[in-house]
Amino acid sequence: MSVQATHTLAPEAPKDCPLCPRLVAFRHENKRAHPDWFNGAVPSFGPDDARLLIVGLAPGLKGANRTGRPFLGDHAGELLYGTLLKVGLARGRHDLAAPEDLQLVDCMITNAVRCVPPANKPTPAETGTCRQFLIGRIAALPRLRTLLALGRIAHDSVLDAFALKTRDFPFAHGACHVLPQGLILTDSYHCSRQNTNTGRLTEAMFEAVVTNAVSSLEPRRAAAG
Repeated sequence: MSVQATHTLAPEAPKDCPLCPRLVAFRHENKRAHPDWFNGAVPSFGPDDARLLIVGLAPGLKGANRTGRPFLGDHAGELLYGTLLKVGLARGRHDLAAPEDLQLVDCMITNAVRCVPPANKPTPAETGTCRQFLIGRIAALPRLRTLLALGRIAHDSVLDAFALKTRDFPFAHGACHVLPQGLILTDSYHCSRQNTNTGRLTEAMFEAVVTNAVSSLEPRRAAAG
């Protein structure tokens, strides 16, 4: 199954998606403990005419699983949304208490796995099961030009969505791959606390990758103008 093979898959999972038993059980456990949280398959965030799709790993327990928006409410979201505002891919302000004050511009954020996994680690089977929604999401963006993968799992999941071999497009921070379909795949280390606190990923490094992703949109912007 690949993006080329089908354009009929749903781009979003239902909130109560039943497909992965372990994730369903964890979701229910969190719902009992925190009934006021979102506790469901987190939908993508951004405009349907976006030319940049940012692909993360999975919702954070106290981030997207709580708020219902990718990266909102966790450490990674502070860096991600702050950078998007800085480079012009978002407007407004990033505020957990007022999520409606921020809008994305020409980009959408999604996750390779839509439900929060225990210990932030989805299994390969769960990633594979959820890939149908990534395939559907990609196919539903008619103006898509570039994908930005945050971390190796997101990178691999994007390649699997296109039925491409990872050995032909190796993951590396800052790497830029031109896919056979004509789309561009850019890689970054995930903007998680683990990477930023250890210095593996700095704010400057992340901003450079996002800026390069914006630059990759220019040919299409020029054609449109």
